[in-house]
Amino acid sequence: MIYLDNAATTQIANEVLTAMQPYLKDQYGNASSLHKKGQEAKEALENSRKKIADLLKCSPEEIIFTSGGSESDNLAIKGITYKHKSGHIITSKIEHPAVLETCKHLEKQDYEVTYLNVNKEGIIDLNQLKNSIKNNTILVTIMHSNNEIGTIQPIDEIKKICKDIPFHSDAIQSFGKIPIDIKNFDLISISSHKIHGPKGIGALYIRKGIKLDKLIDGGSHEFNLRAGTENIPAIVGFAKASETMFKEINNKKVINLRDKLIKCILEIKDSWINGSLKNRLPNNVNVSFKNIEGEALVLRLDSKGIAASTGSACSTKTLKPSHVLLAIGLKPEESHGSLRLTLSRYTTEKEIDKTIIEIKKIIKELRDITPFGG
Repeated sequence: MIYLDNAATTQIANEVLTAMQPYLKDQYGNASSLHKKGQEAKEALENSRKKIADLLKCSPEEIIFTSGGSESDNLAIKGITYKHKSGHIITSKIEHPAVLETCKHLEKQDYEVTYLNVNKEGIIDLNQLKNSIKNNTILVTIMHSNNEIGTIQPIDEIKKICKDIPFHSDAIQSFGKIPIDIKNFDLISISSHKIHGPKGIGALYIRKGIKLDKLIDGGSHEFNLRAGTENIPAIVGFAKASETMFKEINNKKVINLRDKLIKCILEIKDSWINGSLKNRLPNNVNVSFKNIEGEALVLRLDSKGIAASTGSACSTKTLKPSHVLLAIGLKPEESHGSLRLTLSRYTTEKEIDKTIIEIKKIIKELRDITPFGG
């Protein structure tokens, strides 16, 4: 299998699995227990927290472990807004469902939400952001980079516009792949399984001084912000994966393979790249083909042993066109012809070469049988 769906999830790294194993069997204590096994777990928890904090250049007390990116997004957005009885939130039209659905839920509770437009590359309208801020704006939440088209937002400019308004960013696709300047954020959502760590574990960075309401009641775990016994094996794995990925920030090998893939795919007639070529994640390729059904393309690639997707893994059970592709100006029929290929540190040039050959062959086959022709 040639696996090119790493934006959906990644294979767990061997060194991560090795780091986790002792805490799955022998060092199985509860980090809240006072005995030796409990204190071993507590030490592993706090060491892991410090490792991630050091990578982000923040304090360990500013890292809250969660069950993953979706919970981190929910804790950030609801945690801020529930501190207010009402208010105004600003987000963008291309956010992950974990953000968009949370905002829609808050609209039902009489919070006001502004959804910013993006240009054809998927970059938000900074003037619209500036003009949307009101006296009652309580939160701005704009993703660092997009999970479908890989576009990276101008975060430093966004933060300048926000000034003292809390700024949250879904950095789940960015973390471990591109630099993150912690000074530009008040809250950041990150996740383990996008960086060769285990599933079911993520974290939320909360700048000192930012106050949140908790979503899960119970014990006083995670600085009384997230009740529940900590998942020590997963947390240890998350920290190890983070350390490994931060050594390969802006991975040149991955970037070169991405660029080769884009160049060769765009040799196909009536194809185009979605998102920004310049401000793009190192591992993301999102392309569209005229008169091609993306689902058919993905299934044919799968039959050739190549795993790809038509967009976000969270949206593939719906037949609706991608909200991201519609937001950047594609027509519904054009958005259905999209293909997302996302690379990892394990992707090889040989795999990319085979993928290029198969895509070109399949596109020709599909166009030969379509009533719309090539």
